[in-house]
Amino acid sequence: MGSLTLFQALILGIVQGATEYIPVSSSAHLILVPWFFGWPEPSFAFDVLVQWGTLVGVIIFFWTDIWDIINAVIRGLLSGHPLGTFDAKLGWLVVVATIPAVIIGLLVKDYLEQVFQEPVFAGGFLMITAVMLVVAENYSSHDRDLENLDWGDALAIGLWQVVAMLPGVSRSGSTISGAVMRDFSRTAAARFSFLMSIPVIFGAGLLTIKDLIQAGTLGVELPAIMIGFVAAAISGYLCIRWLLKYLQSHSLYVFAAYCVLVSCAAMIKSL
Repeated sequence: MGSLTLFQALILGIVQGATEYIPVSSSAHLILVPWFFGWPEPSFAFDVLVQWGTLVGVIIFFWTDIWDIINAVIRGLLSGHPLGTFDAKLGWLVVVATIPAVIIGLLVKDYLEQVFQEPVFAGGFLMITAVMLVVAENYSSHDRDLENLDWGDALAIGLWQVVAMLPGVSRSGSTISGAVMRDFSRTAAARFSFLMSIPVIFGAGLLTIKDLIQAGTLGVELPAIMIGFVAAAISGYLCIRWLLKYLQSHSLYVFAAYCVLVSCAAMIKSL
């Protein structure tokens, strides 16, 4: 198995950044794109560090929100009123929504990735993403905003994030769908989904640093990783900006249709 060229790393970085936040599954695309084009499979180091590129994109986009939340949480703790403001409460709701993925992820994530890493599984699980998006659109009033988010909502959306541990199930797709099913507007669902992604992506990267160092190939792959990292950060930022505007007046159906098409293409290629 050869190494990625710089061009391949650039394309995969763009794909990672775009599909991390557009609800069509980044894990599926990082498996399927090299498979479709006959490229080398991205290394463990590439996958981990390029995903951190998308983390940079979301932090830059939501920097003001993140700063306000952190300040509010700290002030709330110091004042003895940890839930005294909306921003402080939102910070703790993100924590609650993250807990299910942390607990289940530590137990089964590696097993799921080993068992279902084949392209045919990634393509098949894209159908689950499509179904979730369609169900969410059909069974929601879309009339709640983030100010209405409560502890039960956060926990429920966090449980939907657990489903995304299956390669091919979109993390943003499952969390946005979970929020929309609880009658949140598409944009409110997307904003909370993106804020939820920060601790999850950061934590997943931290857990794999030891394995990354032990792999011993980081120096050789550094040019490709850096290109992929920057591409993922830029494409992630642009796609967040685009998606939030798009969802103000459009449904999730187009993403469901895309998932179905890619899933069918993967099934056909696997025959």
